[in-house]
Amino acid sequence: MHIVHIVQLYHPVASGSVRYFVEISKRLVADGHRVTVLTTTAHDLESLWQADKRTFAPGYESHEGCDVYRFPIKRISDIPLVYPVLRRLLVEAGRLRLPLALLRWLAALTPQAPALTAWVKDHAAAIDVIHMTNVTLDGLLHPVMAIAKSHQIPVITTPFVHLGETQDPSFVRYYSMPQQLDLLTQSRDVIAMTGREARFLQARGVTAPRFHVVGAGVTPAEVTGGDGAAFCTRHAITGPIVLQVGAMARDKGTIATVQAMQQLWAAGSDATLVLIGAPLAHFQQFYDQLPATTTAHIKVLAYASDAERRDAYAAAQLLVLPSRTDSFGIVFLEAWCNHLPVIGADAGGIPDLVHDGHDGLLVPFGDIDGLTQAIQRLLTDPDTAAQFGAAGYAKVHAHYTWEHIYAGVAPLYRVAE
Repeated sequence: MHIVHIVQLYHPVASGSVRYFVEISKRLVADGHRVTVLTTTAHDLESLWQADKRTFAPGYESHEGCDVYRFPIKRISDIPLVYPVLRRLLVEAGRLRLPLALLRWLAALTPQAPALTAWVKDHAAAIDVIHMTNVTLDGLLHPVMAIAKSHQIPVITTPFVHLGETQDPSFVRYYSMPQQLDLLTQSRDVIAMTGREARFLQARGVTAPRFHVVGAGVTPAEVTGGDGAAFCTRHAITGPIVLQVGAMARDKGTIATVQAMQQLWAAGSDATLVLIGAPLAHFQQFYDQLPATTTAHIKVLAYASDAERRDAYAAAQLLVLPSRTDSFGIVFLEAWCNHLPVIGADAGGIPDLVHDGHDGLLVPFGDIDGLTQAIQRLLTDPDTAAQFGAAGYAKVHAHYTWEHIYAGVAPLYRVAE
Protein backbone atom coordinates (compact mmCIF):
# COMPACT_ATOMS: atom_id res chain seq x y z
CA MET A 1 0.00 0.00 0.00
CA HIS A 2 0.98 3.63 -0.44
CA ILE A 3 0.41 5.34 2.90
CA VAL A 4 0.67 9.11 3.31
CA HIS A 5 1.29 10.66 6.72
CA ILE A 6 0.44 14.33 7.20
CA VAL A 7 2.50 15.62 10.14
CA GLN A 8 3.03 19.35 10.72
CA LEU A 9 6.53 18.83 12.18
CA TYR A 10 8.85 15.91 11.59
CA HIS A 11 12.27 14.45 12.36
CA PRO A 12 14.65 15.71 13.66
CA VAL A 13 12.15 17.76 15.67
CA ALA A 14 11.96 16.23 19.15
CA SER A 15 8.36 15.82 20.25
CA GLY A 16 6.05 13.00 21.22
CA SER A 17 3.88 13.32 18.12
CA VAL A 18 6.92 13.30 15.82
CA ARG A 19 8.33 10.23 17.56
CA TYR A 20 4.96 8.49 17.19
CA PHE A 21 4.90 8.94 13.41
CA VAL A 22 8.60 8.13 12.96
CA GLU A 23 8.16 4.83 14.78
CA ILE A 24 4.94 3.85 13.00
CA SER A 25 6.31 4.90 9.60
CA LYS A 26 9.50 2.88 9.77
CA ARG A 27 7.64 -0.23 10.87
CA LEU A 28 5.18 0.13 8.00
CA VAL A 29 8.15 0.31 5.62
CA ALA A 30 9.63 -2.80 7.21
CA ASP A 31 6.30 -4.54 6.53
CA GLY A 32 6.62 -3.73 2.84
CA HIS A 33 4.51 -0.59 2.52
CA ARG A 34 5.45 2.62 0.77
CA VAL A 35 5.26 5.52 3.23
CA THR A 36 5.34 9.19 2.25
CA VAL A 37 5.54 11.81 4.99
CA LEU A 38 4.28 15.29 4.12
CA THR A 39 5.38 17.95 6.57
CA THR A 40 6.28 21.63 6.75
CA THR A 41 9.54 23.50 7.00
CA ALA A 42 8.85 24.30 10.68
CA HIS A 43 11.66 23.36 13.06
CA ASP A 44 10.03 24.78 16.19
CA LEU A 45 6.28 24.72 16.83
CA GLU A 46 6.31 28.51 16.91
CA SER A 47 7.77 28.49 13.39
CA LEU A 48 4.27 27.76 12.14
CA TRP A 49 3.12 31.25 13.03
CA GLN A 50 6.33 33.23 13.65
CA ALA A 51 8.64 33.95 10.73
CA ASP A 52 11.67 34.59 12.96
CA LYS A 53 11.80 31.04 14.32
CA ARG A 54 13.95 28.20 13.01
CA THR A 55 12.96 26.42 9.81
CA PHE A 56 14.27 23.69 7.53
CA ALA A 57 14.81 24.13 3.82
CA PRO A 58 11.90 22.92 1.69
CA GLY A 59 12.50 19.82 -0.37
CA TYR A 60 12.86 16.05 -0.27
CA GLU A 61 14.79 13.69 1.97
CA SER A 62 14.67 10.03 2.94
CA HIS A 63 14.35 8.96 6.57
CA GLU A 64 14.05 5.38 7.85
CA GLY A 65 13.01 4.24 4.38
CA CYS A 66 10.25 6.86 4.08
CA ASP A 67 9.97 9.64 1.50
CA VAL A 68 9.80 12.93 3.39
CA TYR A 69 8.71 16.17 1.72
CA ARG A 70 8.92 19.53 3.49
CA PHE A 71 6.66 22.31 2.24
CA PRO A 72 6.85 26.06 2.96
CA ILE A 73 4.44 27.60 5.45
CA LYS A 74 1.97 30.25 4.33
CA ARG A 75 0.80 32.73 6.96
CA ILE A 76 -1.78 35.47 6.62
CA SER A 77 0.70 37.71 8.45
CA ASP A 78 4.13 37.42 10.02
CA ILE A 79 3.05 39.53 12.99
CA PRO A 80 3.17 37.09 15.96
CA LEU A 81 -0.02 38.44 17.56
CA VAL A 82 -2.15 37.61 14.52
CA TYR A 83 -2.18 33.83 15.12
CA PRO A 84 -3.49 33.87 18.73
CA VAL A 85 -6.09 36.48 17.74
CA LEU A 86 -7.30 34.27 14.89
CA ARG A 87 -7.40 31.25 17.18
CA ARG A 88 -9.54 33.12 19.70
CA LEU A 89 -11.78 34.32 16.88
CA LEU A 90 -12.28 30.72 15.78
CA VAL A 91 -13.21 29.67 19.31
CA GLU A 92 -15.84 32.40 19.56
CA ALA A 93 -17.14 31.67 16.05
CA GLY A 94 -17.58 28.04 17.02
CA ARG A 95 -19.48 28.98 20.16
CA LEU A 96 -21.84 31.02 17.98
CA ARG A 97 -22.51 27.86 15.93
CA LEU A 98 -21.56 29.48 12.64
CA PRO A 99 -21.74 27.21 9.57
CA LEU A 100 -18.95 24.66 9.23
CA ALA A 101 -18.01 26.01 5.81
CA LEU A 102 -17.37 29.45 7.34
CA LEU A 103 -15.38 27.94 10.20
CA ARG A 104 -13.22 26.02 7.73
CA TRP A 105 -12.64 29.25 5.81
CA LEU A 106 -11.55 31.00 9.00
CA ALA A 107 -9.29 28.07 9.87
CA ALA A 108 -7.66 28.50 6.47
CA LEU A 109 -6.39 31.90 7.69
CA THR A 110 -4.21 30.08 10.22
CA PRO A 111 -0.94 28.52 8.98
CA GLN A 112 -1.27 26.53 5.77
CA ALA A 113 1.00 24.71 3.34
CA PRO A 114 -0.58 25.10 -0.12
CA ALA A 115 2.17 23.10 -1.83
CA LEU A 116 1.43 20.19 0.51
CA THR A 117 -2.23 20.29 -0.50
CA ALA A 118 -1.21 20.41 -4.17
CA TRP A 119 1.00 17.33 -3.71
CA VAL A 120 -1.91 15.34 -2.23
CA LYS A 121 -4.17 16.43 -5.10
CA ASP A 122 -1.61 15.53 -7.75
CA HIS A 123 -0.91 12.08 -6.26
CA ALA A 124 -4.38 11.22 -4.93
CA ALA A 125 -4.94 8.40 -7.43
CA ALA A 126 -1.90 6.55 -6.05
CA ILE A 127 -2.69 6.97 -2.33
CA ASP A 128 -4.33 4.10 -0.43
CA VAL A 129 -4.59 5.60 3.08
CA ILE A 130 -3.97 9.04 4.61
CA HIS A 131 -3.08 9.32 8.30
CA MET A 132 -3.04 12.88 9.63
CA THR A 133 -2.58 14.48 13.00
CA ASN A 134 -2.81 17.46 15.37
CA VAL A 135 -6.30 18.93 15.01
CA THR A 136 -5.31 22.16 16.70
CA LEU A 137 -3.48 23.03 13.46
CA ASP A 138 -6.55 22.16 11.41
CA GLY A 139 -5.95 24.85 8.80
CA LEU A 140 -3.50 22.45 7.15
CA LEU A 141 -5.87 19.47 7.36
CA HIS A 142 -9.21 20.62 5.93
CA PRO A 143 -7.96 20.82 2.32
CA VAL A 144 -6.44 17.35 2.65
CA MET A 145 -9.70 15.92 3.98
CA ALA A 146 -11.61 17.46 1.08
CA ILE A 147 -9.28 15.79 -1.44
CA ALA A 148 -9.49 12.47 0.40
CA LYS A 149 -13.28 12.57 0.33
CA SER A 150 -13.43 13.41 -3.36
CA HIS A 151 -11.11 10.50 -4.20
CA GLN A 152 -12.59 8.11 -1.60
CA ILE A 153 -9.28 7.76 0.25
CA PRO A 154 -9.74 6.41 3.81
CA VAL A 155 -8.47 8.80 6.48
CA ILE A 156 -7.06 7.92 9.89
CA THR A 157 -6.66 10.80 12.34
CA THR A 158 -4.63 10.89 15.53
CA PRO A 159 -5.77 14.22 17.00
CA PHE A 160 -3.44 14.46 20.03
CA VAL A 161 -6.07 16.43 21.95
CA HIS A 162 -4.61 18.36 24.87
CA LEU A 163 -7.35 18.07 27.46
CA GLY A 164 -5.92 20.46 30.01
CA GLU A 165 -7.43 20.45 33.48
CA THR A 166 -10.76 18.80 34.17
CA GLN A 167 -12.08 21.81 36.06
CA ASP A 168 -10.87 24.36 33.50
CA PRO A 169 -12.32 24.03 29.96
CA SER A 170 -10.53 27.12 28.65
CA PHE A 171 -7.59 25.13 27.29
CA VAL A 172 -9.32 22.22 25.57
CA ARG A 173 -11.62 24.54 23.62
CA TYR A 174 -8.73 25.10 21.19
CA TYR A 175 -8.85 21.38 20.35
CA SER A 176 -12.60 20.88 20.18
CA MET A 177 -13.97 23.55 17.84
CA PRO A 178 -16.80 22.37 15.57
CA GLN A 179 -14.67 22.24 12.43
CA GLN A 180 -12.01 20.22 14.28
CA LEU A 181 -14.55 17.74 15.59
CA ASP A 182 -15.97 17.47 12.09
CA LEU A 183 -12.55 16.43 10.79
CA LEU A 184 -12.66 13.52 13.23
CA THR A 185 -16.22 12.61 12.32
CA GLN A 186 -15.22 12.44 8.66
CA SER A 187 -12.27 10.17 9.44
CA ARG A 188 -12.65 6.42 9.05
CA ASP A 189 -10.63 5.81 12.22
CA VAL A 190 -9.66 8.00 15.17
CA ILE A 191 -6.70 6.95 17.30
CA ALA A 192 -6.78 8.33 20.84
CA MET A 193 -3.81 8.26 23.17
CA THR A 194 -5.90 7.50 26.26
CA GLY A 195 -9.39 6.43 27.22
CA ARG A 196 -9.91 9.87 28.68
CA GLU A 197 -9.27 11.48 25.30
CA ALA A 198 -11.63 9.07 23.54
CA ARG A 199 -14.40 9.65 26.08
CA PHE A 200 -14.00 13.41 25.77
CA LEU A 201 -14.36 13.33 21.98
CA GLN A 202 -17.30 10.94 22.06
CA ALA A 203 -19.04 13.21 24.58
CA ARG A 204 -18.57 16.05 22.07
CA GLY A 205 -20.48 14.08 19.45
CA VAL A 206 -17.64 12.40 17.57
CA THR A 207 -19.35 9.02 17.30
CA ALA A 208 -19.34 8.16 13.60
CA PRO A 209 -15.77 6.87 13.17
CA ARG A 210 -14.25 3.91 14.90
CA PHE A 211 -12.30 4.83 18.02
CA HIS A 212 -9.12 3.06 19.02
CA VAL A 213 -7.24 3.76 22.24
CA VAL A 214 -3.66 2.84 21.41
CA GLY A 215 -1.26 5.14 23.23
CA ALA A 216 2.40 5.65 22.43
CA GLY A 217 5.54 3.67 23.08
CA VAL A 218 9.27 3.57 23.56
CA THR A 219 12.23 1.47 22.48
CA PRO A 220 14.00 0.79 25.79
CA ALA A 221 17.42 0.18 24.26
CA GLU A 222 17.36 3.63 22.66
CA VAL A 223 16.81 5.53 25.93
CA THR A 224 18.92 3.50 28.38
CA GLY A 225 22.57 2.75 28.85
CA GLY A 226 23.66 6.32 29.48
CA ASP A 227 26.69 7.34 31.53
CA GLY A 228 25.36 9.22 34.55
CA ALA A 229 28.78 9.79 36.10
CA ALA A 230 30.09 11.34 32.90
CA PHE A 231 27.04 13.60 32.72
CA CYS A 232 27.62 14.88 36.25
CA THR A 233 31.30 15.46 35.57
CA ARG A 234 30.58 17.23 32.29
CA HIS A 235 28.15 19.63 33.94
CA ALA A 236 29.89 19.91 37.33
CA ILE A 237 26.92 18.44 39.23
CA THR A 238 27.55 16.91 42.65
CA GLY A 239 24.09 16.55 44.22
CA PRO A 240 20.85 14.86 43.13
CA ILE A 241 19.27 15.73 39.78
CA VAL A 242 15.64 16.61 39.10
CA LEU A 243 15.08 16.20 35.36
CA GLN A 244 12.41 17.70 33.11
CA VAL A 245 12.30 16.75 29.42
CA GLY A 246 10.09 18.49 26.87
CA ALA A 247 9.38 21.92 25.51
CA MET A 248 10.14 24.59 28.10
CA ALA A 249 6.81 26.35 28.46
CA ARG A 250 4.28 27.46 31.05
CA ASP A 251 1.69 24.91 29.92
CA LYS A 252 4.32 22.16 30.12
CA GLY A 253 4.80 23.09 33.78
CA THR A 254 8.40 24.22 33.37
CA ILE A 255 7.88 27.51 35.16
CA ALA A 256 6.07 25.71 37.98
CA THR A 257 8.99 23.30 38.27
CA VAL A 258 11.47 26.17 38.58
CA GLN A 259 9.30 27.82 41.24
CA ALA A 260 8.99 24.56 43.19
CA MET A 261 12.75 24.08 43.06
CA GLN A 262 13.25 27.64 44.30
CA GLN A 263 11.35 26.66 47.45
CA LEU A 264 13.56 23.60 47.87
CA TRP A 265 16.75 25.58 47.34
CA ALA A 266 15.59 28.17 49.86
CA ALA A 267 15.20 25.29 52.34
CA GLY A 268 18.75 24.12 51.70
CA SER A 269 18.39 21.47 49.00
CA ASP A 270 21.53 20.71 46.96
CA ALA A 271 19.57 19.32 44.00
CA THR A 272 20.20 20.51 40.45
CA LEU A 273 17.35 21.05 37.98
CA VAL A 274 18.20 19.86 34.47
CA LEU A 275 15.92 21.06 31.65
CA ILE A 276 16.09 19.38 28.24
CA GLY A 277 13.97 20.60 25.33
CA ALA A 278 13.16 23.62 23.21
CA PRO A 279 12.64 26.83 25.20
CA LEU A 280 9.60 28.79 24.04
CA ALA A 281 9.95 32.56 23.95
CA HIS A 282 7.91 33.26 27.07
CA PHE A 283 9.94 30.75 29.08
CA GLN A 284 13.20 32.31 27.89
CA GLN A 285 11.92 35.70 29.05
CA PHE A 286 11.03 34.20 32.43
CA TYR A 287 14.42 32.51 32.72
CA ASP A 288 16.35 35.64 31.78
CA GLN A 289 14.75 37.45 34.73
CA LEU A 290 15.69 34.82 37.32
CA PRO A 291 18.29 35.77 39.89
CA ALA A 292 21.77 34.28 39.63
CA THR A 293 21.15 32.43 42.90
CA THR A 294 18.47 30.44 41.07
CA THR A 295 20.12 29.90 37.68
CA ALA A 296 23.23 28.62 39.45
CA HIS A 297 21.21 25.48 40.28
CA ILE A 298 19.76 25.00 36.76
CA LYS A 299 21.30 23.38 33.69
CA VAL A 300 19.44 24.29 30.49
CA LEU A 301 20.25 21.87 27.67
CA ALA A 302 18.01 23.30 25.00
CA TYR A 303 18.75 20.93 22.13
CA ALA A 304 20.52 18.00 23.75
CA SER A 305 21.61 15.06 21.63
CA ASP A 306 20.13 11.61 22.15
CA ALA A 307 23.35 10.54 23.88
CA GLU A 308 23.20 13.51 26.23
CA ARG A 309 19.59 12.74 26.99
CA ARG A 310 20.43 9.11 27.84
CA ASP A 311 23.21 10.29 30.12
CA ALA A 312 20.79 12.67 31.84
CA TYR A 313 18.33 9.85 32.51
CA ALA A 314 21.15 7.74 33.92
CA ALA A 315 22.22 10.57 36.22
CA ALA A 316 18.80 11.74 37.45
CA GLN A 317 16.93 10.78 40.60
CA LEU A 318 13.49 11.55 39.18
CA LEU A 319 11.59 12.99 36.21
CA VAL A 320 9.14 15.87 36.52
CA LEU A 321 6.56 16.80 33.86
CA PRO A 322 3.72 18.75 35.52
CA SER A 323 2.13 19.51 32.13
CA ARG A 324 -1.44 20.15 31.09
CA THR A 325 -0.67 19.85 27.37
CA ASP A 326 0.41 16.23 27.04
CA SER A 327 -1.98 13.82 25.38
CA PHE A 328 0.15 10.97 26.68
CA GLY A 329 3.72 11.68 27.82
CA ILE A 330 6.38 9.49 26.18
CA VAL A 331 9.04 10.94 28.47
CA PHE A 332 7.42 9.10 31.38
CA LEU A 333 8.09 5.85 29.53
CA GLU A 334 11.69 6.89 28.92
CA ALA A 335 12.15 7.65 32.61
CA TRP A 336 10.60 4.35 33.67
CA CYS A 337 12.96 2.49 31.32
CA ASN A 338 15.71 3.97 33.49
CA HIS A 339 13.93 2.90 36.71
CA LEU A 340 13.14 6.52 37.61
CA PRO A 341 10.07 7.63 39.58
CA VAL A 342 8.01 10.34 37.89
CA ILE A 343 5.84 13.31 38.83
CA GLY A 344 3.11 14.49 36.48
CA ALA A 345 0.20 16.88 36.53
CA ASP A 346 -3.30 15.63 37.14
CA ALA A 347 -4.22 17.00 33.71
CA GLY A 348 -4.34 16.06 30.05
CA GLY A 349 -3.81 12.37 29.34
CA ILE A 350 -1.22 11.94 32.09
CA PRO A 351 -3.61 10.49 34.75
CA ASP A 352 -4.38 7.60 32.38
CA LEU A 353 -0.67 6.74 32.22
CA VAL A 354 0.79 7.59 35.63
CA HIS A 355 -0.80 5.62 38.47
CA ASP A 356 -0.60 7.97 41.45
CA GLY A 357 1.14 6.34 44.38
CA HIS A 358 2.14 3.25 42.38
CA ASP A 359 4.62 4.30 39.70
CA GLY A 360 4.69 8.04 40.31
CA LEU A 361 2.93 11.01 41.81
CA LEU A 362 0.30 13.37 40.41
CA VAL A 363 -0.22 16.98 41.46
CA PRO A 364 -2.75 19.55 40.26
CA PHE A 365 -1.43 21.66 37.40
CA GLY A 366 0.10 24.88 38.72
CA ASP A 367 0.14 23.71 42.37
CA ILE A 368 3.61 24.92 43.33
CA ASP A 369 3.41 23.79 46.95
CA GLY A 370 2.12 20.36 45.97
CA LEU A 371 4.87 19.99 43.38
CA THR A 372 7.50 21.05 45.92
CA GLN A 373 6.29 18.42 48.37
CA ALA A 374 6.20 15.71 45.71
CA ILE A 375 9.78 16.43 44.58
CA GLN A 376 10.97 16.56 48.18
CA ARG A 377 9.30 13.24 48.95
CA LEU A 378 11.02 11.41 46.11
CA LEU A 379 14.39 13.00 46.86
CA THR A 380 14.26 12.02 50.53
CA ASP A 381 12.52 8.63 50.32
CA PRO A 382 14.73 6.42 48.13
CA ASP A 383 12.75 3.27 48.90
CA THR A 384 9.50 4.75 47.58
CA ALA A 385 11.35 6.23 44.62
CA ALA A 386 12.82 2.82 43.79
CA GLN A 387 9.42 1.12 44.11
CA PHE A 388 7.83 3.65 41.74
CA GLY A 389 10.67 3.25 39.25
CA ALA A 390 10.41 -0.54 39.31
CA ALA A 391 6.63 -0.46 38.82
CA GLY A 392 6.99 1.92 35.87
CA TYR A 393 9.70 -0.26 34.33
CA ALA A 394 7.40 -3.29 34.49
CA LYS A 395 4.51 -1.31 32.99
CA VAL A 396 6.56 -0.19 30.00
CA HIS A 397 7.78 -3.67 29.13
CA ALA A 398 4.29 -5.13 29.52
CA HIS A 399 2.34 -2.55 27.52
CA TYR A 400 4.28 0.36 26.05
CA THR A 401 7.08 -0.75 23.78
CA TRP A 402 6.70 0.37 20.16
CA GLU A 403 6.13 -3.24 19.20
CA HIS A 404 3.01 -3.28 21.41
CA ILE A 405 1.80 0.02 19.97
CA TYR A 406 2.44 -0.91 16.35
CA ALA A 407 0.51 -4.15 16.81
CA GLY A 408 -2.51 -2.02 17.68
CA VAL A 409 -2.05 0.51 14.86
CA ALA A 410 -0.98 -1.62 11.87
CA PRO A 411 -4.39 -3.28 11.27
CA LEU A 412 -6.04 0.14 10.91
CA TYR A 413 -4.24 0.75 7.63
CA ARG A 414 -6.27 -1.93 5.85
CA VAL A 415 -8.32 -0.37 3.07
CA ALA A 416 -11.01 -3.06 2.77
CA GLU A 417 -13.18 -3.92 5.75
